[in-house]
Amino acid sequence: MYLNIQDCLDMSELTAEEVHAIAEHENLAEVVAAELGNYLVHTSSGERQIRRMILDDIRDANDANDAVRAAKLKLVLKQFVETHPHHAPA
Repeated sequence: MYLNIQDCLDMSELTAEEVHAIAEHENLAEVVAAELGNYLVHTSSGERQIRRMILDDIRDANDANDAVRAAKLKLVLKQFVETHPHHAPA
């Protein structure tokens, strides 16, 4: 039996967009980013690290004058903080 990307997403407790942000930030394949995300959401500082990755991606999009990408990532961040509030900023 083989796992596909949807199986990995289902196990990761992250959305496809969140995994994509991790993949983009870390320059990883989506399936590897799903595995990393799954690991991180189960560690004490992992949610904070994912939040930081998304914020870095937003900054990179802004630096590249890619307003559409920055806006999409802001929505990803909003959803992430809403569904993983354990380490949201104070």
